[in-house]
Amino acid sequence: MRRYIAVALLAFTTLTASASESANGSFNATKSCEAYSSFAKRTNPGDVKVSAGSSYSVREINKPDYDWLRIQVPGAEPSMRWVQKECGKAELEDKAASHAPEGAAGASCSAPNQQDSYLLAITWQPGFCEHAKYNGKKPECDAMNSGTLEAKTLSLHGLWPNKKECGTNYGSCQGPQFSLSKDTVEKIAPWMPNFYYERSFGAYEWNKHGKCQSLPPDDYFIKAVSAVRVVNESEVGKIVLANTGKSIRVSDFFDKVKARYGDKVASTITLVCTQHKYLQEIRVSLALDFATDRDLTQLVANARPAASRAVGCDDEIYIEAAGKN
Repeated sequence: MRRYIAVALLAFTTLTASASESANGSFNATKSCEAYSSFAKRTNPGDVKVSAGSSYSVREINKPDYDWLRIQVPGAEPSMRWVQKECGKAELEDKAASHAPEGAAGASCSAPNQQDSYLLAITWQPGFCEHAKYNGKKPECDAMNSGTLEAKTLSLHGLWPNKKECGTNYGSCQGPQFSLSKDTVEKIAPWMPNFYYERSFGAYEWNKHGKCQSLPPDDYFIKAVSAVRVVNESEVGKIVLANTGKSIRVSDFFDKVKARYGDKVASTITLVCTQHKYLQEIRVSLALDFATDRDLTQLVANARPAASRAVGCDDEIYIEAAGKN
């Protein structure tokens, strides 16, 4: 009996010693490596990779003398991913120093005007309306599906301030209430078609993201729309609009962008798909001081590379035709 208990205790001790534990800090990738949702099973939804030169927030390590780190990869689904230690350099906080009061991290990630960059989320509306589960709460989708509303351009999903140590959790700050002038709504609606029918989606984006930066609502949405217009008029927009109702390889998309603007610009772009096949969104990394008065190269100047060039996409993706099919 004693021997059985000893063996059981040894097994429990071994299991406990090998269990993962929470960690805080940063991981600076020095090479491109796969980012797994489960490193034991080597599962990698979306074929996500960390990018050399990019920094990621660390959330967990697999053991005290770790060889795997769990990091936050913005744009990935799921965003928490495991990467091998040898793929970069980790700078972890001392556990004794990191025992902050309960809720301190959450407070830090909802303090306004702490952003260090932005992410511009652009919707390809037909792809969203045809294949995302919006539960009948998107009047613009109902209008598009009935043929009364056409999608002739890329659309604004949101302009998201980012704070490095918070990953995708930076948001829901305290700030001014959502309110837009009639003139602003008229300017926004062609680029954010929900505004043709209601204000609910705009209010949601403002409350979750807009309050975390200093521009008032009118200026914030006008700047966001101006950024979308730059992307729409660039090679990126031309590729999407020229291939509506057709399939295109992800590699061909990026080859065309690289041929026009170079690798640096292409590295700031992420394609997001639904059901692994249908283009739903384009995300563009932006610097803190991004400008919208020139071309795509100037828009993404000084932006950090995106964590992945595609999330949830197969090698070949389909771009739903705009308007009534």
